[in-house]
Amino acid sequence: MLYKYKNDYEKITMGLLSFIPDLKEISHLKAELKWYASEEERSLFLWKNDEGDFIGVIGVEVNDDILMVRHISVTPTERNEGVSFQMLDALAELFKSCKIMGSFDTSKIIAKWERKNDK
Repeated sequence: MLYKYKNDYEKITMGLLSFIPDLKEISHLKAELKWYASEEERSLFLWKNDEGDFIGVIGVEVNDDILMVRHISVTPTERNEGVSFQMLDALAELFKSCKIMGSFDTSKIIAKWERKNDK
């Protein structure tokens, strides 16, 4: 289930984002959180598994009818396309009127998700 980021989740969010190679350093993580918080169109969502643990984070930016997925990160123990696809399914439900697109880093997983949903 998706949960909108709030300050109470800062440490877990930083931990999940740190699995992204460009965001390993604390200064980069803090800058990224600040970037998401600086505009209403940008949001971070955390994903909880069935056991109630946060295991993933997804960062998005909404522009008109486009939902740009900027980051997807899942804990190593839970990494499989199923979790990422569940996160994307939940986003699609939340932003029904938006076309989901990926950044350079997320476009491959978005394309796989779209192919899965076309079947």
